[in-house]
Formats: sequence, C-alpha cells, structure tokens
Amino acid sequence: MRSSFSLAAIAAVLSAAPAVGQTLAEDAAAFGARQSVAEISISPSGDKILYIQPGNQSDETIYVVDLASGGAPKGIITMNEATARLSWCQWATDERIVCEIFGTADAGGLLLSFTRVISIAADGSDTEMLTPTQTYKTMGVLQDGGDVIALEANGNPGEVLMTKRYIKEDSRNTRLFNDKEGLGVDRVDVVNGKGRAVEDAALRAVSYMADEEGRVRIMLAGDTRASGYDGSEYRYLYRKKDSKEWLPLSSIDASGPLEVGFRPLAIDSAKNVVYGIDRKDGYDALFAFSLDGTETKTEVLSIDGIDVDGIAQIGRQRRVVGANFATEKSYTRYFDEELSKLAGAFAKALPGDPQITIADASADENELVLIASSDTNPGKAYLFEKDTRSLSELLDLRLPLVGREMGAMKPITYTAADGTEVPGYLTLPPGSDGKNLPTIVMPHGGPGSRDVWGFDWLVQFFAARGYAVMQPNFRGSAGYGSDWFGKNGFQAWDTAIGDVNDAGRWLVAQGIADPTKLAAVGWSYGGYAALQSQVVDPDLYKAVVAIAPVSDLELLREENRKYTSYSYWDRVIGNGPHVAAGSPARHADRFKAPVLLVHGTFDQNTSVAQSKLMEDRLQSAGKSVDYLEFDGLDHNIVHSQARGIMLKRIGEFLEGSLQ
Repeated sequence: MRSSFSLAAIAAVLSAAPAVGQTLAEDAAAFGARQSVAEISISPSGDKILYIQPGNQSDETIYVVDLASGGAPKGIITMNEATARLSWCQWATDERIVCEIFGTADAGGLLLSFTRVISIAADGSDTEMLTPTQTYKTMGVLQDGGDVIALEANGNPGEVLMTKRYIKEDSRNTRLFNDKEGLGVDRVDVVNGKGRAVEDAALRAVSYMADEEGRVRIMLAGDTRASGYDGSEYRYLYRKKDSKEWLPLSSIDASGPLEVGFRPLAIDSAKNVVYGIDRKDGYDALFAFSLDGTETKTEVLSIDGIDVDGIAQIGRQRRVVGANFATEKSYTRYFDEELSKLAGAFAKALPGDPQITIADASADENELVLIASSDTNPGKAYLFEKDTRSLSELLDLRLPLVGREMGAMKPITYTAADGTEVPGYLTLPPGSDGKNLPTIVMPHGGPGSRDVWGFDWLVQFFAARGYAVMQPNFRGSAGYGSDWFGKNGFQAWDTAIGDVNDAGRWLVAQGIADPTKLAAVGWSYGGYAALQSQVVDPDLYKAVVAIAPVSDLELLREENRKYTSYSYWDRVIGNGPHVAAGSPARHADRFKAPVLLVHGTFDQNTSVAQSKLMEDRLQSAGKSVDYLEFDGLDHNIVHSQARGIMLKRIGEFLEGSLQ
C-alpha cells in the first residue's frame, strides 16, 4: 500500500487559503478564490502525485508528493506571470513532468495567444523548453507551441509526441534556413528537449491524433481561403496500422449553425477504431469508425432527446472507457465493466452521493485518482488502489469552502410564452423556504453551450448572500439537439432572450422571486443576454450585471476581422436586421435598470471595447452604469484576488440596486 503520505502535511501547505466568513468581503474572497487544486496527476509507477496550487494573485505552484515515503508536499516551481498561466501538467516519466503554459501578448494593440511546452525535473532542479525556439530569421510569430499528443512516442518512455509548427525563415545572406511551412509531429526527449521529425510539415494540417501506442494515425486538414481566413470545410484522414499512407475518413461542413460530419475524438488501438461524434436524427451520437481499411462506421451510443457529449478516457494512454452525456445531471456510460462497478461503488460509499470522475491512473491502472463532487460539494480528490482495495483522501479542491453549507441545485422546467418547456436549474439559499426571495436569472455563456448540474462558484456565492439563482438552458443552448440549438443565440436572439425573460416571469409567478428584487447576471454571452433582456423588457429586471459581455454584434464581427477565425464569426453573427436589433449598445435609451459592467483588458473572446462602448452609450443616454476593469486579465478573469474584488463589487451593486 503506497498511500502512507501525510494528509496533514498536504493540508498545511494549502492552509494559506482565506477562512470563510459571513460578511460580503469574506464570502467574496472565499468563493472567488481559484481551486486550491487546479490540476492533479499520478506518476506512471503510482508512487508520486503532482498538483497545481494557484495563489491569491497570478502565482501558481507545482507541488510533488512522494506517496511511498510519506513525505510532505514539495513545491518544485512557481510561475508568476500576470498574462500567462499553466494549462496542465502531467507526468512524462517518474522523473520528469511536462506542462503547457498558455499566455496572451499585446502585439501593438493586437492580442495574440500563445502556448509553450516545458519539461521539469520531479525535484524542480532542471527545466527544459520542449517548444522549438524562434530565431531572428523566422518570418512570423510562433503562437502554437505544440500539442502533446502522446506521453510515450511509439512506446518509448522519456519521449513525447508533439506537434510542431513550421514557419518559413528569411533566406537572405544565408544558406541555412527553413523553407517549410505547416504542422508536423516530432518525437521530443523530455530530458534535453531535442526533437526529431515523425511527420514532416503539412501546409493544411490543423491537428494530429495518436493512438494508445504512440503512433500518429489521424490528421485534420483545414480549408484556408485566399484571404487567409479559415474556411468552413475540413477533412479527416487516417492511417492503417504500420502504414504511412493517408486515407479519407470524413468531411466536415461547418457552414451551418452546427458542424455536420463524423468528428473523431480518440483511438482505441486494441479494437483498431476511432470513436467520434456524428448526427443521428438531429442529435449527436457516438460512433466507432474502423481503421483497418474497411471504413465501417458502427453506432456505439445514441440517446433519445439529448446529445452525447463525448468520451471518457483514463491513464497515460488516454484509454477510452466510456461515453459522456447529460440529462438533468451529467453521466458516464462506461464500456469497461470493472470501472462501471467501481464508479457506482465509490458514489455509494462517499458522502452525499457525489459524481465520480477518474482524473488519472498509473501506467498499470492499479492506482486511480478520483474526484468526487456534487452541486453542494466543491470536490475532493481520492486515491484508490485496486490491489489492496483501499480508498484514501488526498485533497480538497476548494479549501476555503470546506464545511460551508451550500444551496442545492434542482433541475426544473418552466413554460415559455409560446408554450415551450424550457429546462434549467434552480438553486435556493441554504435553509430558505423558497418564497419571495431576491433572485438572479443567470444565463450561460456560449451561446453554443449549456449549464449542467454540479458545483458552480458563482451560483454558490449568490446563494450564500441570500439570492435564489435560476440558470435557464434557453433555446440556442447545446446538448438538446439541432432543433433546440436552432440558428444560434445571436441570429435567433429574440427566441433565446425571450426564454431568459420568461424564466424571470416564471420565478415571479411561482412566488419564488420578489419582483422588486429580480436581477439578471451573466458572463460572456450570458452578459449579452442580461443586457439585451433590458432592450426586450426594461421593466422586468431591476439590476443587470454583465461580465465580459458582447454589446454590439457588428463590433464583434469587426474585431474578429484581424484573426483567422473571422469567417467563423461572420457566419455565427449572420447578416440582416437582427444585428442592429440585437445589439444592446444601440438601444441604451430603453434601459431602466442600473448596470454593472466587468471586463479584462486582455480579453480575446469579447474585446474590452464591448464594455467600454456599452458604458459610453448608457452614460450618453443618462442611464445608471458602473464599470469595473481588470488590466491584463483575460475573458475568464483567472485571478483569485481579482475575482474576490469582482464578487464584492457585484454584491454591493446588487444590495444597493435591489432595495
């Protein structure tokens, strides 16, 4: 049994998190704090774990715990860059860790995202850059630092498979220069960072996929137009085992509201198939496509009335073990009978009947890292050892919230004005009778997304402050099939916003919401929906909070013109009278409720110009508007201190507005 480590020692490392209190400032700090454990992984032998602990500002520390020796967690490296953060970290070997860094840079007013992949010794003594370095001859900016598509290249420990972006070099005054362009794949030594080509540069390649044995088997080829913008047609190609020839797999048509065609997700080497999503009767279903040359496509799972979301994978080889879908709650349909029984047993054995996620596994899958969480449980990590059948606690994922009573999230449906039954979730404050409450309607982002049952730090902050929270999965949401998604939440904004406003009216009619204390709060598209709700019905909501919102659809189109994804956004927004009618900044004169806007200046999803325009238009119209800006932060405001400041400001704004 390896789990003889000191849980008290781990808790001591995490104890710097703020204590939960009952004042607005204390609640804002506690609920706004990033997860105490942002990432967790177990080494191939199962003897060590690593986890990432975010600090209160931009700092993130990687900790390593030696399970065999029972030692205290050791912080091996701390990253503290305001505009960059760790996306993930995993064990490449028992002695080396591989991490991806994601960041944003301001290139003369043009925000550019970039990634870099590094390798770190398990004791923190050495760091190597695995992303190739640029030279003065490079004719462009290397944004794509490479994707790790296999932790073992063709079964060789210590070598990872990584994509490599080739950019042409200036050939003047030199014989040595690179004239290749496109995406290839390298085998990269995690100790010295040296790579050698496995796949040469392919100009139209967008991504590659490796099988469980570390061999490149699938390529996605894109359609780039003469304008330089991404096209709307893509092709997947595949290889048979031990072959270098690319064969056609599927074609994707992305010109409509939803992509059409078989989209590969992961390869099962033993079965020699690739699992992927395709449409069946208007819903996403899971299929298996044979990679032996017969090109047989077999249905694996379809569910009436809902979309299959994707697949479940575990371990270093990312073995496919099941399919994911969501009805009222999220579920995994396991293909692996042993894991299905284990997940069911864990859920019954642990308090609160939580959802179980297998976060990682040792090379032989004897040690499993599990995450148990629910709507009222922010999450706890466990270590399960199959050989001894032992289950040990590892870490609480949100230490500031341990022991705090949360509001239960209940699946509900309500009737829209046209008679459509709309699904959603209602969270009441702990101990509430659910009557005549200050209430928040909180539409989700996207718009091609959906809310799901589970812990939500923003929802629970509001519940802690005494608000009921309604999360409608309005028409335009993902997960409910093609007809429900419709044209999308921008082109059919009138339907989506109608559903959002009908959620507020339903809450009042049910006696849940005090009509004088009803607010709309949203982030990204949700912020847009909160603003546009005022245009449609200025009397319904008495306060509006919009975090990183869209305020003008034409501005959204134009600010994406400088990026290769412009054609995508042009299709999503569409053309016609809905653009002007659906842009809340153009209708500031209709607003009656006070508005709070929140935005980060490094937001690439929705430019900070969107909130500034909305603020200017509301001020010019003589309306009540407040604006909170975070310099250098992106769309998700991934910064504990900033989130705490934001929640406190929102709390004060709502308390002052809903009197």
